[in-house]
Amino acid sequence: MQPVLVTGASGFVGTALVRKLTDDGYSVTALSRHKEAAMHCHCHQVDRYDDSVELMTAHSCVVHLAARVHVISDEAGDPLSAFRAANVDLTLNLARHAAAAGVRRFIFLSSIKVNGEETLPGQAFGADDDCAPHDSYAISKMEAEQGLRKIAAETALEIVIIRPPLVYGAGVRANFAALMHAVARGLPLPLACIDNRRSLIALNNLLDFISACIEHPDAANQTFVVSDGFDLSTPELIRRIARAVRKPARLIPVPLWLLKTGAALLGKQEMLQRLCGNLQIDISKARKVIGWKPPFSVDESLRQAAAAELPP
Repeated sequence: MQPVLVTGASGFVGTALVRKLTDDGYSVTALSRHKEAAMHCHCHQVDRYDDSVELMTAHSCVVHLAARVHVISDEAGDPLSAFRAANVDLTLNLARHAAAAGVRRFIFLSSIKVNGEETLPGQAFGADDDCAPHDSYAISKMEAEQGLRKIAAETALEIVIIRPPLVYGAGVRANFAALMHAVARGLPLPLACIDNRRSLIALNNLLDFISACIEHPDAANQTFVVSDGFDLSTPELIRRIARAVRKPARLIPVPLWLLKTGAALLGKQEMLQRLCGNLQIDISKARKVIGWKPPFSVDESLRQAAAAELPP
């Protein structure tokens, strides 16, 4: 197994990825700004990403997960500059050092938001579609992708870009965790009338795909969009979460126009869009190029997330 360097190793995806790669026999260097969190991975740690430069020569693959993530309320005076510093400048700096050190492959975790915020009914985002980022986070991810492709064209470094949608699983936080807890508490949710389709990806499916991209020769210099390969409406997702937590799904039929009116009054239009809008992903390129298919089902993944996050 080749030696792999993982940045953002103490994050939601990073912690699980380092554990998986270590269990699979890889020699892993875990990079994190939070040493205490990374120590649980039983791998070499450094406190600053700048320290990774000297480590590059010992690795054949870098998986770059570290990023300034999308936030609903950004307090930065210039959000785009802040996102560019973390998501573009750091990424390209690491990639240049990797190329100079002879690293073979650089895997970059991007975001489906590079494609856009939503899809039309019956349509899906593909890996080679035109980009349509809407916010500073997505713009920074797109610019990082563009810079990485340029580095790949000028050096021997192989680039792999992965654009996932919302990732759920053991350790998930933010809105998905809040939804799980609301269902577990039996709270009524006014979402029964929503008729949409959204693609998600289970953490274990994403880890499996990243692992496949480390090894597969045909992944080199490719961009992939990934998901569970099974799209859900918001009401159906809630019903499946309810089964996972062994609680009834308390869905109340409220007209969409009324939900939109309430969201506008409360300044929650973006949240409602994520609950009501369509965001479908076509993973056929991943299937065709590297023969990948999601090994874990939605229901299995939801049960794992519920077991980890909710009290028995």
